[in-house]
Amino acid sequence: MAEISTSHATPVRIPLETRELGVLQSFTRMRENVLNIIPQVAVEQPTVSGRTVRRWHMIMEPASIRRMLLDRVEAYPKSVVTKNLLRPAVGESLFIAEGADWRWQRRLAAPAFSHRNIAALAPVMTAAAERSAERIAGAGKRAVDMAQEMTAATFDVISEVTFSDDGSFDRRDIHRAIDDYVAEAGRVSLLDVLGAPDWVPRPARVMSAQTMRQMRRNADAAIEARAARGPGDVPDLLDLLLAGEDPKSGRRMSTGELRDNLLTFIVAGHETTALTLAWAFYLCAFDPEVQDRARAEAQGVLQGRAATGEDVAQLPFIRQIIDETLRLYPPGGVISRTAQEADTLGQADIQPGDTVMVPIYALGRHRLLWEAPDDFRPERFADRKAIDRYAYLPFGDGPRICIGASFALQEAVIILATLLGRFRFTPVKGRDPKPVMILTLRPEGGVWLMAEPV
Repeated sequence: MAEISTSHATPVRIPLETRELGVLQSFTRMRENVLNIIPQVAVEQPTVSGRTVRRWHMIMEPASIRRMLLDRVEAYPKSVVTKNLLRPAVGESLFIAEGADWRWQRRLAAPAFSHRNIAALAPVMTAAAERSAERIAGAGKRAVDMAQEMTAATFDVISEVTFSDDGSFDRRDIHRAIDDYVAEAGRVSLLDVLGAPDWVPRPARVMSAQTMRQMRRNADAAIEARAARGPGDVPDLLDLLLAGEDPKSGRRMSTGELRDNLLTFIVAGHETTALTLAWAFYLCAFDPEVQDRARAEAQGVLQGRAATGEDVAQLPFIRQIIDETLRLYPPGGVISRTAQEADTLGQADIQPGDTVMVPIYALGRHRLLWEAPDDFRPERFADRKAIDRYAYLPFGDGPRICIGASFALQEAVIILATLLGRFRFTPVKGRDPKPVMILTLRPEGGVWLMAEPV
């Protein structure tokens, strides 16, 4: 297993692989941590190609990434392995669908994530930040696992804005079922690495899929009950999707389509933001000068209250901390596609069936794209125009850019500003987190910090 860097000059990282790995070595190391199979040359060269049963390519050149994600997006659908991993949990939702099926779902869902609707949900985020501050204060002089705390805070938000608290459904059942699925079946199977066809069963997924089926039935019942009852005073995402229709065809989502997309929003909309915040608190504790500057900004704007949606634009340095956190520890560490046509991406000769990856973790630490790439320097995002759009892709890009990006950024700034304005966070000696990616890049061991009221 790769060891954490012991350098005190840079935040924790996983040393990248310098040896060529065989099939079984790749499989074993990928099961432990997907970051283990990213080669060191991926942060030094524009492209890297190889073969592990199937041909694969890692693309770190911004112009080639643009071609793949924007100019020829139809030629690079999501990889078969990605779909096999996620389909039992989120069905044929926006995250999985391709082509015309994806386009109509995106058109229908986009209005729910308009600036006006995202702004209207900000009070839910503010209330969650207040509750988080109360829990942290209640810990007294005991260390707080900010990874667990941020998971609780962001779950408060996403559950409230998807299934409002109307008592029709135990929303935590969703969280438990999906977490169990990821833990038992979300890891890559040796059959995936060997390129076995989809119809060959992956035992772990077959077993855990039974729990997911029951959870999906419960969600369907809750959606149908809401449809019969009608929206509340402040429409949540379910209300907005129930009322939505494709502007081109007039088509509406069925109960199953609503359920799959809501489950996608719950998973992607809470864990990814929780991870970003957990890593952000780790980095602020790692660099007290950055933390002090951020606290001064938060206190100057907030004057002791919790942050609101209206405050976000007045907190530019805190936003820069979020951006820099996403560069160093992107929740989704790899974009994976299966090429449908022959193509050339930089120096990579692409053939149909090849796996083409953008290792977001390596892209954010690439020696040709970033100065001092392993260092924590939020100020590098002070001028966003100076950063190549395709060198920084925490939410992907092109037509399939994350639909909830603005939601996540608003939530992250509100929670980070509120808590930094009220507490000083310091590390617990000997308890640095370890970056481990399975489906997402998590801080293994938690983010244990002391939180002193200020």
